[in-house]
Amino acid sequence: MTTTVHLADDQALLRAGFAMVINSQPDMTVTGQAGTGAEALRAARDHQPDVLLMDIRMPEMDGLEATEKIAADPTLADTRVIVLTTFDTDEYALHALRAGAAGFLLKDVQPEVLLDSIRTVMQGGAVIAPTTTRRLLNSALLGDGAAPSPSPDQQRRLALLTGRERQMLEEMATGASNAEIAAKLYVSEATVKTHVGHVLAKLGARDRVQAVVFAYEAGVVVP
Repeated sequence: MTTTVHLADDQALLRAGFAMVINSQPDMTVTGQAGTGAEALRAARDHQPDVLLMDIRMPEMDGLEATEKIAADPTLADTRVIVLTTFDTDEYALHALRAGAAGFLLKDVQPEVLLDSIRTVMQGGAVIAPTTTRRLLNSALLGDGAAPSPSPDQQRRLALLTGRERQMLEEMATGASNAEIAAKLYVSEATVKTHVGHVLAKLGARDRVQAVVFAYEAGVVVP
């Protein structure tokens, strides 16, 4: 099965570079490009690509607003958005994660990382492992260095987790993959996948990214 990818960025040269990398793969193809957030939203609704690489700063409508609208559209539930940003201190990327993006990458991403990231989100994962992502989450969520305290609603949802599920959430927040968690905890990947599914359901999180954001905001993990 071929993964369809749309590119949204106001720099045509950057889109061309990403398209060349993606189209070099037998299991991926670029099926559309957009230069504005509004064009990206229309393209998503018209073509429903599997993955949409979304720049943040674009004319007409920025990538954050476009991501929010895509994530809120039930007809686009199968379209995964990966946000692109120029700076690893760009806290706007966090807003996109909260809105439902599957993660974000820096624009100078290595080709193999870009391809692995697309495959990861297609498998239901999230692009949250790079240390730049951790720094962004840390600075945006813990700007003054103080650990956040969970709200009553966050406490309620955390109370739904078993001890093992809470452990899974803590491991997910480090950016560990299912395979890495399985190896560390001496369980099968299938077991990890089951626990992760329970965690997402109990927290009301769309995917691993939102679960990780929740973990940071609720003070489950502290850098």
